[in-house]
Amino acid sequence: MKFFNTAGPVNQPEHYKVDPLHRWNLEEILVLIEQKKYFILHAPRQTGKTSSMLALQEYLNQESKYLAIYVNFEVGQASRNDIKSSIRAIVTELLNNVKALLKDDFDFNKALDLFNQIEAENGLNSVLSYITETVSKPLVLFIDEIDSLVGDSLISVLRQLRTGYTKRPASFPASIILCGVRDIKDYRIQTSGQDIVTGGSAFNIKTKSLRLGNFSKEDVINLYTQHTVETGQKVDESCYDLVMDYTDGQPWLVNALAQEVTYEMAENRDPSITITPQMMEIAKERLILSNEIHLNQIVNKLEKDWMTRIILPMILGDDTEQLPFDIDKCIELNLLKYQNKKFKIANPIYKEIIIRRLFDLPYDSFFSIFRPVWINTDGSINVKTLLTLFKDFWNENTGLPGTDIKAYNDATPLLVAQAFLQRITDGKECRTIYHHVDTNHFKRNGIGLISREYGLSKKRTDLMLKWQYEKEGQLCIQNVVIELKIIHQKLNYQKVLNEALEQTATYAKICGVKEANILIFDRDKSQNWSADEPNEQIEYEGFTLEIWKLGNAEW
Repeated sequence: MKFFNTAGPVNQPEHYKVDPLHRWNLEEILVLIEQKKYFILHAPRQTGKTSSMLALQEYLNQESKYLAIYVNFEVGQASRNDIKSSIRAIVTELLNNVKALLKDDFDFNKALDLFNQIEAENGLNSVLSYITETVSKPLVLFIDEIDSLVGDSLISVLRQLRTGYTKRPASFPASIILCGVRDIKDYRIQTSGQDIVTGGSAFNIKTKSLRLGNFSKEDVINLYTQHTVETGQKVDESCYDLVMDYTDGQPWLVNALAQEVTYEMAENRDPSITITPQMMEIAKERLILSNEIHLNQIVNKLEKDWMTRIILPMILGDDTEQLPFDIDKCIELNLLKYQNKKFKIANPIYKEIIIRRLFDLPYDSFFSIFRPVWINTDGSINVKTLLTLFKDFWNENTGLPGTDIKAYNDATPLLVAQAFLQRITDGKECRTIYHHVDTNHFKRNGIGLISREYGLSKKRTDLMLKWQYEKEGQLCIQNVVIELKIIHQKLNYQKVLNEALEQTATYAKICGVKEANILIFDRDKSQNWSADEPNEQIEYEGFTLEIWKLGNAEW
């Protein structure tokens, strides 16, 4: 039985997979190898680098023109600046892999004895020369996790490879591929003597850098169709655009969504059930609420200073054209993408996880108190009642603890509002719905899903609450548009309002609604708004926009 892989390299017999050799330009790589080049393959974590290299190793060995050897240098990471210990671990791993391929045709002990007689600073170079001279074919070496090494150990490895370069192909690997998260030119290696060495200077024999990208829509269709062929379970065609929208093609997320919707949602294990967009939405919510390691890698770094400097401007809507700091760390997490001359959070799933973690309100009984009020008798949301409750909530909780990540205090109004509304989707009565598959099973009290866009240089955050409920046996969808704005740094209220009207009308048009709400928070106390400040209704370009004015509650 096959399944969607969410841990480690793909294993062809057991996993549905996008052909790793299809994901890069195989012809280009074969030309580089033929020309005896040393080059780089880099990509964010969990995008398929290792799977691609293992597939290429198998391809080359079956072709029999080269001997291709894969080795993971992460074994040397724990030794850090201890060159001798790090190189020994690397050489041992390398020799084990050669022995596994060549078996009795390779003398493991002789190679290890050779290493023991040589200083570590030249040990890897000498062992690679011995292996190359022992085998009858040109040696192609794939080095994975090269940038997991640090300091002196990394510099030693790079310089030993550079020293051996002139001996190829007779006495050194004809071609070497270094694989890691970043391009080698971006390495900033701190030695034990506190000197900074760049990767480019330590390894100036690199010919080219190749980057492994995300899945395309065609890749997603290919991957999910394998499940249909294997089990007979169909996937509605409209799911593919939805998956690309949620994940931006990030390979782990694409696989995790598919595993969630076809297997973790037990009702869907019946292959006669067609996977629908509604099921994908539910699977996405379940994935966000999970504690998967891949997603926790982002959450666990939110308190880091470098992460705050990146995420906070995006939440507040500050300029994001240039983020000169710690971009390499964002690339490692695949956190950002560059689109339309702006940096953006890479995909909606990451956006949701970040916002939900930043402000998790300590009021789990909230909906048990308010639910009879904010849901109409027909199952729809009474938007005015819901936002009135929020306004009361905002004003009455002055002085209560706010976000537990202090660096994000400037964004507190936006985080509080989103966390409050998020309770609609995370509330106990809604969470039970996530396990239902057939849309006919949606209960009268409905299910909520929130779509959000960060401000991105526009000093605002757009929210669309999508509420699904059953009315007279029919599934109904209610779209609620809410825009969040902050008056700060002495911004003029009228200017903020004018911008909000234009931006909200544009967003409402995109979402297909005629009514929308604008929540404006006064962080500078310049308006002296009272707790019962009346709302303002404005007709703007054919839309009815309700303005909610909220004072500066001290969270």
